[in-house]
Amino acid sequence: MGPHNLKHTFGRRLRAAGVSLETRKTLLHHTNGDITTHYSGAELGELINAVELIAGENSRKNPALTLIRKKTSRPRKLTG
Repeated sequence: MGPHNLKHTFGRRLRAAGVSLETRKTLLHHTNGDITTHYSGAELGELINAVELIAGENSRKNPALTLIRKKTSRPRKLTG
């Protein structure tokens, strides 16, 4: 694991801990916030929670939103 990977890990852990973008930018020694975002992108759980805010169970209160779920098909058995 090189220094580059450690910087990504540090940035992600700072974000997961709720550290603000401005503070992460300073700690990672970035002058551009876009680079900081690259080093501390959203985690999958954070993305799912964000979508659930508008598409979860509470979305039924808002008729403008409709949640559509794809039915999963069963795998076909191969014969031969």
